[in-house]
Amino acid sequence: MASNRPRTGFDERLNASLDYDLLPLMWRVPTPVKTDQEILQNSMLEDDPNSNTILAGSLESDAGSCADGDKREQQAKRPRWGPQHKGAQELAKLYSSGKRTQELVCVYICITLMVLNLALILRHFRFERISNVVVAAIFGILTADFGSGLVHWGADTWGSVDLPIVGKNFLRPFREHHIDPTSITRHDFIETNGDNFMVALPILGKLAWNFFTRSNAEIQQDYAISAYLFLCSIFIAMTNQIHKWSHTYWGLPGWVLFLQRHHIILPRRHHRIHHVAPHETYFCITTGWLNWPLEKIKFWSTLEAIIELSTGHKPRADDLKWAQKRA
Repeated sequence: MASNRPRTGFDERLNASLDYDLLPLMWRVPTPVKTDQEILQNSMLEDDPNSNTILAGSLESDAGSCADGDKREQQAKRPRWGPQHKGAQELAKLYSSGKRTQELVCVYICITLMVLNLALILRHFRFERISNVVVAAIFGILTADFGSGLVHWGADTWGSVDLPIVGKNFLRPFREHHIDPTSITRHDFIETNGDNFMVALPILGKLAWNFFTRSNAEIQQDYAISAYLFLCSIFIAMTNQIHKWSHTYWGLPGWVLFLQRHHIILPRRHHRIHHVAPHETYFCITTGWLNWPLEKIKFWSTLEAIIELSTGHKPRADDLKWAQKRA
């Protein structure tokens, strides 16, 4: 949708951070789910984290309708997003030593199983099966992308940080991420990837068991399935690292930028659509390939309507509660 307002420094930073012109035409969003203006006003400009208070234009337009100008001005100075947001600070403090231990164990075991399974996959590889491996890779990526969306949607939309075990350990990072999107860029490899490596563990464990307990003939017969499970588990494990790269605006390796620009992994422009409040769309964060078709068929909104009608629970109620803790 075209806008008649003059371009500002905000617009220039927005366009620069989105890298939109660098994306191949075939991978651009066919119909804008969020306009550039919506992204500008309702999400944090991550290449300039300090520009995250209510825009001056919003203050001017609301001046006549606000009875208490001083209160409005004070509210405008409170961070809408970022590490200075009170809710983000509270959530960051809930990261515990026990959680860290769980992440460490999962990362080391998962890496061990990745290396072991890769060796076994290569050992049983036959060149004539290359087409099967390519097909398995595509379906593995699509499965991981949909799985990332399903988990992301569930954790974003339902539940509470106050829930025992699950809340502080697994839902907390989702709440923190929405009000401080750049926090993930300050997390090390263990904190970033621990939970996703944990999800991949059962798949990799079962795959290794199959290789060691089945005959060579059985392994060859099910090789395509093994390749699918292996590649799916790798993309599941790497999903949050890919997600972290989509929030990183400095210092990324050239090969990561190449993959983002060609939408082989989640691009920064694409993921910014999800971070427009109230974070109700574009949940798939491995490649993002499934986001547009799922949005077109109203997949997530239909699920939310069914659940709300059945249970009476409002989607993203806990997410909104934390977002409102600005002071």
